[in-house]
Amino acid sequence: MDFLINNAYAQAAPGAAEPGYTSLIMLVAVFAIFYFLLIRPQQKKQKEHRELVSKLAKGDEVTTAGGLLGKVTEVKDSFVKVEIANNVVVTVQKHTVSAVMPKGTIKSA
Repeated sequence: MDFLINNAYAQAAPGAAEPGYTSLIMLVAVFAIFYFLLIRPQQKKQKEHRELVSKLAKGDEVTTAGGLLGKVTEVKDSFVKVEIANNVVVTVQKHTVSAVMPKGTIKSA
């Protein structure tokens, strides 16, 4: 039955080009792009937030990650007490404070 079907033999692979330094350069370039566009800005943002949280003081007007606007009445190690209305004080974790607002923001809101 070999006369109906031709035998298929594997051909020798053409000489593969050595990867050399081009693939290494491309890998380094991709890592550099990720670093400068994603990693570095995120680290900078985290550093700014850490500084903001460490400088919280009584009387600062802040917003939390949940959207609460209020005045800091007490600062502890991990928690902050924020007055959001007259005689309404909530305790939030320091890292949930997202921004320190300019003085007078609560009166204008």
